[in-house]
Amino acid sequence: MLSKVAPWLASRKDAPDPPGISVRTLDGEDTAALRHLAERDRVANVFILAHLRTAGTAAPTSGGAGIIGVFDDGILVGACWAGANLVPVQLDPDLAGPVADAANRSGRRYASAFGPADAVLALHRELTGLGHRAHEVRPDQPLMVIEGPAAIPPNPGLGLGNLADFDRILPACAAMFEEEVGYSPFLGGREFYSRRVEGLIRQGYSLVHLNDAQEVVFKAELGAVTPDVTQVQGVWMNPLYRGQGLSSGYMSAVVERAQKIAPVTSLYVNGFNVRARSTYERVGFRQVGTFATVLF
Repeated sequence: MLSKVAPWLASRKDAPDPPGISVRTLDGEDTAALRHLAERDRVANVFILAHLRTAGTAAPTSGGAGIIGVFDDGILVGACWAGANLVPVQLDPDLAGPVADAANRSGRRYASAFGPADAVLALHRELTGLGHRAHEVRPDQPLMVIEGPAAIPPNPGLGLGNLADFDRILPACAAMFEEEVGYSPFLGGREFYSRRVEGLIRQGYSLVHLNDAQEVVFKAELGAVTPDVTQVQGVWMNPLYRGQGLSSGYMSAVVERAQKIAPVTSLYVNGFNVRARSTYERVGFRQVGTFATVLF
């Protein structure tokens, strides 16, 4: 886990890029080309399309995150978000080397890489060659979608998160994060993660059910949103309510809420999580691809 260890120290001699291939950080003039590239797969690339929708530009952010572009004779053929995480966009695995080199030279610390499995695992191999050791690799994460109504009646208790309940929602989000990745999202301080959760609530992308005792029973977020696709993230059931057959109804309610925003609802799930996969399939999700995640 990169945030808990020393910065990346190892390097290798720069290898020449393949003939005709060049790599650089994208700027505002590349926005249309990046959007066109990402729209080739609006489900797999919902993260970057959501960013473009919000930022309106492919240029680096004020926080220093940028997008590495791969060009073949001047034409954008692949890209990779390089912020807190690495997220490849239509990246041919054979071109992972130049992207990994660029990411390495930036000196940034990356918490993870996630996205289409072939590109993510290729980046991981290249970064390993540069001395970057992964904390964990999850190579098989089915990418699933549902269009149209869910096959299970929705649980009517699920609603939008409210800022008045922030102090209840935030601990539930932190518990989910720690269960998923093995360390607290507050490791480097509370501010960044707290702002993230607050922002999702303000946008109407936090979905939660609080019981009469004001305990969070279930929660999820729409972590990436475009007019075409939403991506569900952070699915969490309070341990006191697990094993009671409630998940399908809650996920149906998530789909119902999400499809008020966009016609396609997506998510990705660890391949080894058979119970979660079965729940999503009962609701009506089907697999359309495979993601991978590398935790640094």
